[in-house]
Amino acid sequence: MGAMSTIEAPLATSPTPVKPLSGPARRAAMWRNWIDAIPASAYETPVHVMPTWFGPLFIVSDPEGVRRVLLDGAEDYPKHAIHLTMTRLVFGDGLLSSEGETWRAHRRIMSPAFEPRTVATYGPAILAAAERLLCRWDRLAPDAEVDIADEMLGLTLQVVSSTLFSSDGDAMIDIAGRAMRTALSIRPNFLDLLPLIGRLRRGANERRMAEVFSELDAAAHRLIAEREAAGADAPQDLLTRLVATRDAAGGARLTAREVRDEVVTMFLAGHETTAVALTWIWYVLSQRPEAEARLHAELDALLNGRTPVASDLPRLVFTRALVQEVMRLYPPVPNLLARRAAKADVVAGVRIPRGAMVAVTPWILHRHRGLWDDPERFDPERFLGETAGARPRLAYIPFGAGPRTCIGAQLALTEIMLVLARVAQRYRPRLAPGQTVELQHRVTLRPVGGMRMRLERV
Repeated sequence: MGAMSTIEAPLATSPTPVKPLSGPARRAAMWRNWIDAIPASAYETPVHVMPTWFGPLFIVSDPEGVRRVLLDGAEDYPKHAIHLTMTRLVFGDGLLSSEGETWRAHRRIMSPAFEPRTVATYGPAILAAAERLLCRWDRLAPDAEVDIADEMLGLTLQVVSSTLFSSDGDAMIDIAGRAMRTALSIRPNFLDLLPLIGRLRRGANERRMAEVFSELDAAAHRLIAEREAAGADAPQDLLTRLVATRDAAGGARLTAREVRDEVVTMFLAGHETTAVALTWIWYVLSQRPEAEARLHAELDALLNGRTPVASDLPRLVFTRALVQEVMRLYPPVPNLLARRAAKADVVAGVRIPRGAMVAVTPWILHRHRGLWDDPERFDPERFLGETAGARPRLAYIPFGAGPRTCIGAQLALTEIMLVLARVAQRYRPRLAPGQTVELQHRVTLRPVGGMRMRLERV
């Protein structure tokens, strides 16, 4: 699905409800422009029922309802077939698309690689990528203009490549980048669910995807074999951990194909979403000088010009609140994968029929008028002090919630904050004059056509 909403500078964060539509017109708008097809009432009711090509979609925005769908009753709400079809084309049976015991085993095996103590060890790789970016920017002409969305994608791809593949990271960047760009252009739709046409389309997409990923697959399988052969002498990166770690519950290891699927999952989820978050952070800072000044005051007071390290992050209180508020207004993944009600249920007083499509949508949840005061206003204070504690926990889910919460959430926040702090010490990106920024929702929330910014030295 795709969606575009215009954002005019200065910062405008209000949702853009369309005129009332019904029947085929609304379903067509939903398919064509997902965010723009959301009516204002969806931001006000605990459960909004929206007509779609696939029948009614129940959008749950009540925190207790979210708890029911994503936590307490998660087994009763498996992922819907339409989204599984889409994600498996790209990710195989990685964490985003696997189900049941396969998913649970993979999650157990991978969890140690994303524990806080392990995440802290990735700090040097994150900072090294930031330094390479800054050195390249330093060679540009004064007030040079760049596409900040592309710059952040390149930076985060370097980070995920170096943490995944260690010394082999540079060789994998171009291979992975080409595969991911092409893969994102292959977008399944509702025709894939039809009995005959769907099989033909899925087969064609699977063949094309296999061709797209052939080079990446070959490189990944070669590196997997090298790690297995090296044993204790293998580089201590994420790939080695995936290859060597056994499931504590059953002693099993991931097969080479399963490692490949998780590598592809981490490549896309590990760099695309982080890059999107950083892009919107630079955009907001360029439009909110008071927040930018407060950010720099905190960085100056704590760091006094030195390079930040992971142990500094707990003390960068406003920096974290700024990141959280930007991710509230511009969640990198604005819509979680749709669920299917395995049995009839009642959520927030609304009857959910068996087989119905159910969604929890961060874009709506984070702007819901029943959960946030003046939700369209940018205000990092929401995440500071008593204000943060008074809010329902499941009103804010930029990384999802429940057992399927993003396994890399801590790594993503660490990367975002380190990059933000280090780059902001040297540059203040400014939105290029005369530019209209438009939202585009596919899997992530990207700016249409990128985002041109001028690099102003601090």
